Amino acid sequence: MVQLKNSLGATLLNCVQIQDFKVALSEEKLDLKVLRELCFSGIPFEGGIRALCWKVLLNYLPLDQMIWDSFLKKQREVYSQFLKEMIIQPGIAKANLGLSREDVTMEDHPLNPNPDSKWNNYFRDNEVLLQIDKDVRRLYPDMAFFQRPTDYPCQLILDPQNDYETLRRRVEQTTLKAQTVDRNRSGVTNVSSPGKALNLYPSNEYEVLPSGCEAHWEVVERILFIYAKLNPGIAYVQGMNEVVGPIYYTFATDPNNEWKEHAEADTFFCFTNLMSENRDMFIKSLDDSQCGITYKMESVYSMLKEKDMDLYMKLQEQNIKPQYFTFRWLTLLLSQEFLLPDVIRIWDTLFSDQDRFDFLILVCCAMLVLIRDQLLAGDFTVNMRLLQDYPISDVHTILAKAKELQGGS
Repeated sequence: MVQLKNSLGATLLNCVQIQDFKVALSEEKLDLKVLRELCFSGIPFEGGIRALCWKVLLNYLPLDQMIWDSFLKKQREVYSQFLKEMIIQPGIAKANLGLSREDVTMEDHPLNPNPDSKWNNYFRDNEVLLQIDKDVRRLYPDMAFFQRPTDYPCQLILDPQNDYETLRRRVEQTTLKAQTVDRNRSGVTNVSSPGKALNLYPSNEYEVLPSGCEAHWEVVERILFIYAKLNPGIAYVQGMNEVVGPIYYTFATDPNNEWKEHAEADTFFCFTNLMSENRDMFIKSLDDSQCGITYKMESVYSMLKEKDMDLYMKLQEQNIKPQYFTFRWLTLLLSQEFLLPDVIRIWDTLFSDQDRFDFLILVCCAMLVLIRDQLLAGDFTVNMRLLQDYPISDVHTILAKAKELQGGS
């Protein structure tokens, strides 16, 4: 009886919450402050509310709903143009080059040393593509979603009339060997997180989809490849797949088909906006600057020192440096520490906070405080295992503690 009452209470609360969101999202011009306050406590999936709110919180959708249609039409056309310029045209060029002896003796050929050579660019892009391919194929291996075919394959790419190589064919056909490029820069071997160690889809045993179909991981691959091409200063860094994955999943499972159909383009722009705030943490030359990852990692310890001196001193005594575990926590927005539904719940709160990366530091500090008794009792080995394979799975407790720490500052 008590369980039934709790269930009914939760359902009633959820209905009230959904209604509050519907009211807030029905305004002709959205009130961002009101929306942020609602989103901070978690966003409902029902009715596509979460996907819509994320698009607003990630500065993609303008607050004025009257211009949404024209804005989205323009953005999606821009993305189509990216596909044509960076995937379709090189594919056609590759298909047309080297078909005969006469072709390879012309101005451009595979051995052309000119750095501006199309072939040179093609081979350089392949190195990036191979790293992306290796990472996206193993994205969330504990769930089948990314291996399944999308309901909306990209017709520009998969049109049977096309005679050029897709990214997937480009990877399969290239003579380059996939090299393990260590780009995480932390220099630390991390213990696998819960749910991440399952290897249900070994990289060489993917189900081959029928012609005209493409898996969700292939869509993510395309998003990351285009991002890398448009941002040569950062290109692709291992781990970006873990940041784009939850955004794409949220948009590609939107119950509203009109939005779901454009999950790829919308994910690209939201990911780009998020990376514009977060990209400095991925750039090695900025590591020691105030906007770099070293400063952010040390900020977690600075906050811990302020909130819990005993725990801070214990970690210092054991020489447990913040980079041993906070590097992954911060750069990947905790996406490897929890299962996907919990990651998405954390991101509801992170995205809703005006200073989302400051709140992320609070969340990291809360994670430490919540296991203080175990850390105070443990030796170096035990504590490293705790920190690299975080034991608490209830993210609501973590977020509540982070909010408490925020209020106490």
